[in-house]
Order: sequence, then C-alpha cells, then structure tokens
Amino acid sequence: MPLTLAFVTLFPEFVSAWGGHSIIGRAAREGKLQIRTANPRDFCYDRHQKVDDTPFGGEPGMLIKPEPVALAIEYLNLTGGAIVATDPTGLVFDQSIALELAQASSVTFLCGHYEGIDERVVARFATHRISIGDYVLSGGELPALVMADAIARNVPTVLGCAESLAADAFSEGILSAPNYTRPVEWRGEEVPAILRSGDHRAIAEWRKREALRLTLERRPDLMEAGSGNLA
Repeated sequence: MPLTLAFVTLFPEFVSAWGGHSIIGRAAREGKLQIRTANPRDFCYDRHQKVDDTPFGGEPGMLIKPEPVALAIEYLNLTGGAIVATDPTGLVFDQSIALELAQASSVTFLCGHYEGIDERVVARFATHRISIGDYVLSGGELPALVMADAIARNVPTVLGCAESLAADAFSEGILSAPNYTRPVEWRGEEVPAILRSGDHRAIAEWRKREALRLTLERRPDLMEAGSGNLA
C-alpha cells in the first residue's frame, strides 16, 4: 500500500499546490503516494463555520476548537498511522524522524493556526509532537509540508532511484560533497579534475573527504553527535 500523507488544515490549497508538482506530484499521479486533506471548517455546524474561540485564562489571540479538528481526523479514517502535531514544544525534526515516519502506513499532520489548537484534541489524537526549529511561523502548513516532503523522499518508490536516496545529505549522518555539471569551465572556475578523471575509486574517496571537510566546517555538531557512519 502507498504511504498516505494527510493534512488537517484550514488552508488545503497550500497542500494542493505542493502535492501537484515535481517529484511529489509525479509520485501521487503514479499511485506511489496518496495525499489527502480535511478542513476543520467543513465540520463546523454554525452558520458562520466559526472554527476558533478565545482561550481560557486570558491568553491573547484565538485558538482552534477541538471538535472540528477531531471530526476532521475521524473523517480521514486513517487508523494505525502516525498523527503529527506541528508543535514548538516537540522534538526537532531531523532525518532520523523522517526515516521513522516513512515506515508508517499513513502520516496525518495537524496544522495549527492563530495561537494553535486546543490541547485536549492534540493530547487525544497526536502520536508525535514535532517542531522544525526555534522560530515562529504564521501556521502549521509550512512545517507540515517540510516534514511531508522529507518523509516522502524516504519512501523507496517515490524517488525511483535508490542511489539518489543514498546520496542525499544526512543519509550517512554527514553533509554531501559538492556537485558540478557542464560546462567544465564557468566564469573562470573549473570542475575539479578528479571528477573528470573516470577513476571511480578516486572519485569516491574525494567525495568522502569533501563531505567530511564540509561537515567539519559548516555543521561540526553532526560530527559531535558521534554517528557511526562517520568513520
């Protein structure tokens, strides 16, 4: 069965735009991924479809009410999968989480807006609380799409090329070596001669050295993490 990526969102057009293009769009058209949305506003039964209300305790802003979100989740009817709340208090998303979630039958993202979603519905349904970094965004759609894209890439049939997946940055716990294409000379800069040598063993060694060098220069924290793949 293909992985289902679902989004509980007030702005399903965000998801439709992402899911219709490039690698993700092709995978969806070929049935390698399923992309679904449910809008909590469609489950509000008042005349104005009011999805938010003021928080208890005097907090400023507005909060999404629990029942429309619960009904949207139940409408999707994706039992047994992961449900991810985009939450600044959660774990910081990384490649290991992407790999874990790529093994699920489905991943449903709860996309908050305003001051977020009533805690009761998150506590009842969410299997994961995940953040993509320590900064504030206007809503949960962008974090959800970032995570969904990274997760989808780790489904082997989506890329259609195991070599591309293995070559991704962070696949071995370090950055990737730099890459070059034609022309050989561009504005006075040449592609490294080793990459044009045809010596595949030497090229592989060069790539490993460059990957380690870049990781030490730009992301030494990855080296400090002590990944077993850095030897």
